[in-house]
Amino acid sequence: MFRKILIANRGEIACRVIQTCRRMGVATVAVYSAADRHAMHGQEADEAGFIGPAQAAASYLDMDRILDAAKRTGAEAIHPGYGFLSENSEFARRCQKAGVAFIGPSPESMDAMASKSAAKALMEKAGVPVVPGYHGDDQGKKTLEKEANHIGFPLMIKATAGGGGKGMRIVREAGDFGDALDGAKREAKNAFGDDKVLLEKYIEHPRHIEFQVFGDTHGNAVHVFERECSLQRRFQKVVEETPSPFLDESTRAKMGEAAVAAAQAVDYVNAGTIEFIVGADKSFYFMEMNTRLQVEHPITEDTTGLDLVEWQLRVASGEKLPLAQKDITRAGHSIEVRLYAENAAKDFLPVTGRIETFATPAEDYVRVDTGVRSGDSISIFYDPMIAKISVSGRDRAEAVARLNETLARTAVFGMVTNLPLLRGIARHPGFASGDYDTGFIERELDTLLERPAPDAAAVAAAVALLWSGEDSADGAWQADGWRIAQGAGWRLLATDMAGSDHDVRVAGNPREFTLEWSDNSHAVRHGPAGHGITVDGTHFAAHVLAQGRRYQVALDGRAFEFDLASPFATRGAAASDTATHPVSPMPGRVVAVHVKEGDEIAEGQALMVLEGMKMEYTVKAGVAGRIEKVRHAEGDMVEAETPLVDIEAEE
Repeated sequence: MFRKILIANRGEIACRVIQTCRRMGVATVAVYSAADRHAMHGQEADEAGFIGPAQAAASYLDMDRILDAAKRTGAEAIHPGYGFLSENSEFARRCQKAGVAFIGPSPESMDAMASKSAAKALMEKAGVPVVPGYHGDDQGKKTLEKEANHIGFPLMIKATAGGGGKGMRIVREAGDFGDALDGAKREAKNAFGDDKVLLEKYIEHPRHIEFQVFGDTHGNAVHVFERECSLQRRFQKVVEETPSPFLDESTRAKMGEAAVAAAQAVDYVNAGTIEFIVGADKSFYFMEMNTRLQVEHPITEDTTGLDLVEWQLRVASGEKLPLAQKDITRAGHSIEVRLYAENAAKDFLPVTGRIETFATPAEDYVRVDTGVRSGDSISIFYDPMIAKISVSGRDRAEAVARLNETLARTAVFGMVTNLPLLRGIARHPGFASGDYDTGFIERELDTLLERPAPDAAAVAAAVALLWSGEDSADGAWQADGWRIAQGAGWRLLATDMAGSDHDVRVAGNPREFTLEWSDNSHAVRHGPAGHGITVDGTHFAAHVLAQGRRYQVALDGRAFEFDLASPFATRGAAASDTATHPVSPMPGRVVAVHVKEGDEIAEGQALMVLEGMKMEYTVKAGVAGRIEKVRHAEGDMVEAETPLVDIEAEE
């Protein structure tokens, strides 16, 4: 076994690898960029070394800097995590040349699976089913258009050199193909340095199911069961679970055999996943192989009791796989959600900023994989994932119930996150029944982001009000600006998650009072701390998290958020007109400018394309008119809310 390894990554995956190494007695070396000087992974490791500027290309993707850090610290092996250099065969070769073990597959296996088109051809030879499509070398636009018409619509365009939804487009009509192809190629070039694409028949209402595979240098290969990954947005996974609620045992067995056959076809060593697309009739097709440890590996560990990072280390050091296929078992059900700094209500735009408070419930069935803490920041330079939260149960019903309660008691104060979306998914009947596919979030988004009923919200506001006075004899009841007149009661302004203001009136004492919310009146009784409250004769248990005047109340498995303030507080100014002065919706880099000064434009016309936080966004005109000024050029870095273009609106 290695004595010391370097982790060529950051964030939660670096922290995850450190945990296993610490348990196994393996020393760890972390690397960090200028943006990560105070990051959690650097502080958790035994050693940490600076490797360059915040931009990934000059730090985490710089092979020379990584290998120099390994040499300087005496690391015997490098764990690449996922993303960055994890699937870079050149880096794996350079590790071999430098005499440092690469904790992952061989460069040859990576090369065989790196190109989606080449991988599909290889799988066809191995007898693994593949989706009909075109994955040839001729990338001429006319050739691709001809092949697209031959395959038929709808179809999918995919970058051959990467994943994570980058360089990927669904095209439903022939007339949309040209623009979609241009966008996919540009995004692929920016993300992977390679604009080659393949075309695939798009399977309607598909399920995305992957199998965890492992191979060793002694010729052994196994699978460690499947993970359902169908709940996605922009082709990026949001919720994963195991076992899949869709598969029957016969299909599961066939897919497991196909997954192992796929791994054996490339003499695969270490951890990987075989990704399948599964039709409504349970027909399944190979999509791609990820030649690394996956983000969602914790749920496999939760249900099997295995440590997949330990398996990686043992295989990379030359040991045989710890278990044969017949000895790998699992029990129970596990679900993982990805907590992102993004606004699901605004087209999933990523968000930057400081996390004032990050809190999750401390239950033995909850697992939190994260690389941030309260007080840390989410920057423009890297993926906006805050944490992976996993829950386990004896069966799926228990796991779903626990997921609802866990998400209701999870809070991120200080910035917008996708928590409302995750909560909406967890309580949706379609998710509870397992009846969903890869289009579920897009179809159900409005339902998933529904706001709580006013009366239920009033109960939560009462809990928050009581909590605000918990630390003193009178507490909120004596707070400056809240009292109207002695003996006459109190007024509060409660701003809910939707930004709506509610006038709240309270009369009584901290243990028993009347709360008026809108036109409804509720009788509230408050027992000793920890005993919940009674509203209109119904008892509620509640958990409260607070940050300043911001309160989050978990009530019967649902979360309610409020700002509680004086009704006389000064409100923010109205938002500026962004129709004639469109602004950057996120911090990022301008990668394309489609207009110039003097151009006549139509409403909805593309103005600029921005790239930031691993995604691309097109800014469109909100009105028809004439371009007065273009404020930024290609290559410019802009912050969120920065004006981009001035438009003289058409009269």
